[in-house]
Amino acid sequence: MPLPIDAVLDQLCRTLSQHQEAVLEAPPGAGKTTKVPLALLNEPWLAGQKILMLEPRRLAAKAAAERLAQQLGEPLGQTVGYRIRLDSQVSTQTRIEVVTEGILTRRLQEDPALEGVGLVIFDEFHERSLEADLALALTLNARDLLRDTPLRILLMSATLDGERLSALLNQAPIVRSEGRLYPVDIRWGAAGRAAEPLDQRLRSSILQALKAETGSILVFLPGQAEIRRLQHALEESLGPNPDLLICPLHGELDLSTQRAAIDPAPAGKRKIVLATNIAETSLTIEGVRVVVDSGLARVPRFDPNTGMTRLETRRISRASATQRAGRAGRLEPGLCYRLWSEEQHQQLAAHTEAEILQADLSGLMLQLARWGAQPSELNWLDAPPSAACDQATELLTQLGAWDQGRLTVQGQRMAELPAHPRLAHMLLRGHSLGLGALAADLAAMLVERNPLSRDEGADLSQGLALIQTGRSSGLAQRIRQLAQQFKALLSGPVTAALDNPRDERWLSLLLAFAYPDRIAKQRQPGGIDYQLANGRAARLADFDPLRRAPWLVIAELSSQQGQREERIHRAIALDPELFTRLLAEQVQVVEYLDWDEREGAFRAERQWRVSRLIWRSEPLNSLSEAARGQALVALVRRKGLELLPWTPELRQWQARIALLRQLDMQHQGNSLWPDLSNNTLLNSLEDWLLPHLGDLTRLAHFARLELASILAGLLPWPLPKQLDELAPEHLSVPSGSKIRLDYSEYPPVLAVRLQELFGLADTPRIAGGRQIVKLHLLSPARRPVQVTQDLASFWRTTYAEVKKDLKGRYPKHYWPDDPLIAEPTARAKPRGQ
Repeated sequence: MPLPIDAVLDQLCRTLSQHQEAVLEAPPGAGKTTKVPLALLNEPWLAGQKILMLEPRRLAAKAAAERLAQQLGEPLGQTVGYRIRLDSQVSTQTRIEVVTEGILTRRLQEDPALEGVGLVIFDEFHERSLEADLALALTLNARDLLRDTPLRILLMSATLDGERLSALLNQAPIVRSEGRLYPVDIRWGAAGRAAEPLDQRLRSSILQALKAETGSILVFLPGQAEIRRLQHALEESLGPNPDLLICPLHGELDLSTQRAAIDPAPAGKRKIVLATNIAETSLTIEGVRVVVDSGLARVPRFDPNTGMTRLETRRISRASATQRAGRAGRLEPGLCYRLWSEEQHQQLAAHTEAEILQADLSGLMLQLARWGAQPSELNWLDAPPSAACDQATELLTQLGAWDQGRLTVQGQRMAELPAHPRLAHMLLRGHSLGLGALAADLAAMLVERNPLSRDEGADLSQGLALIQTGRSSGLAQRIRQLAQQFKALLSGPVTAALDNPRDERWLSLLLAFAYPDRIAKQRQPGGIDYQLANGRAARLADFDPLRRAPWLVIAELSSQQGQREERIHRAIALDPELFTRLLAEQVQVVEYLDWDEREGAFRAERQWRVSRLIWRSEPLNSLSEAARGQALVALVRRKGLELLPWTPELRQWQARIALLRQLDMQHQGNSLWPDLSNNTLLNSLEDWLLPHLGDLTRLAHFARLELASILAGLLPWPLPKQLDELAPEHLSVPSGSKIRLDYSEYPPVLAVRLQELFGLADTPRIAGGRQIVKLHLLSPARRPVQVTQDLASFWRTTYAEVKKDLKGRYPKHYWPDDPLIAEPTARAKPRGQ
């Protein structure tokens, strides 16, 4: 059947005959996945070598291989084969291998030169998966360093940012297929409906499409929970209908169930496929001509500050929206209902954010360490963020894979296993203790999913028991199959076999090997709140049976953005006695010296800590003076300088010094006056406060400190005398009064009754004339009537009005017409009047 991609296949063949890289842009439904590998298979430059084509998902890889083999009229495993997790069909005759991205990474590690491979095709590269970015970076590096013969690279997708990719691939030519197989009409939603529940809006669009359109319907939703709710709502609305099939489609379904969702509906029937973004690319769902798009996707986002990955529901990009709409035009003209307005569409991001910018990078960093390269030594479309790389390296160090900048023997073995570093570490440690079979079962269930729903509780051991007792579901069979693969990969001696390897309590030991940072301690007996070893807070669902466990190891958490507490979804009760021997490497013994906030007293104890959790403790009866002093300094630093006995006079003293230092810095760039700001004092407590702490044992004892004497020692001679001269505490005014200056403001404030300044022509100055003061002119009742730094202007322009007002309110006081020649007074009137 002719497809739009046919128009550019000759151009693509010519391009790759002349260049080692190319970028192919083709809209959804153009036929690139099923046409391009076959068009290039017999090119002279390929010289009988293989083509590797990467697909982002197992179902897409297998379906693509099947379609390619069908076009050749051959069974799978001859010219066309595939390799995915848990399944492969290849032979010595296979020249086109369709593989998932992780398969290519492991192949590169084992055969960096990719001997016998002449072309690597990265299909659907716009998805920007972490594995695809890593595989491309390793492929480019291997080709440059290890290949004697050319290795061609082709990146293709419907919505590529072609110019950026071309620049990454040495300005590779871009081949564009402009055609679409069938047109897709877009129906926009109303912006005002955004407040309606998602289920309601989707159901309305689906019912409208069922009534007005023919063919099957593909609905894009963010996740499984939304799929379940919408399926239930549709079944209630539509009732029993043998001519209508409602099929869920997401990544945690087994391949046979996924396959049932994409196969054509039986004759005379229609399908409603409720899918996550698994259906966004590569898959042709037979019979679909209507797409209903929520415009949402659930994506993992890793937070290097917490070491947690949480799922966030986010708006899709315009590129993803194009991909989704294209599903409706694969086999005939189609229709796409979008639940957002055309104006809102223009506000969406142009392209999907790369996973490498928001993912847990521990697996990537482990593979790079095995490759022998730092991230900065490879070419990336988007370089991995340094914060996430640092956090990944920290985790690898904790797992024993990384030590002082080098991959350990344990790390090398972990990198060779096709599992996340956490699970790889668990598998290897479990095997060394004779728990390999149990570790493989647990790892397989963590890779797939717990057969129990979240409503059935968080206890992973219950789900594992179902698997081990022979449950016959497709999920259980898939977990057992993966577990067998893990077992087959484990080798080497059992160095310290444990008794009864199927004892349930070893499950928590194994999980603690994988998640040492997620060991958790109950905050209160019988409660649902826990603190994790990494410092985070988490809680069980109400009435979860695991609340009986004082200690847990947690495998899965989630939270909403902005929430402080995580929700525990998968965990196992932990026997804390394991810290005595088998988990002893996770325990640190520290002397804890601090203050009991409730008692206000010094507390000293030896603590056995699991990161931030206290496993057990005992009192310390004798303390060194140095240790006690450091604990006191830490208390002041935590509580702040207000813990010390400051007086208003001391704060003024501090502000006077700060003013003179500021003036020196402004006028000459340096100063003899020391920096005695709060920040500097806090940062230097060991230098000026520690020697004076003595044997304080209670919070109240801080009041005994002679803080004025302690601080005075920080001001070297002759600065104390100069301080009184340049920044005096009081100023004499014409009335003879000495008025206190307030240095807590800038400029310093002199609050004085107006009548005491009669005869003074100009505003007073301090600091050798460098600093003018701010006058708060007061009424006889000491209420402010004017604020000024220009006394001469006040006498000249404002005094008359102020006099008029004050004379009416204070008639017994002295209000001369000319204040500059009048006698100042601190009384109602000068003496003799």
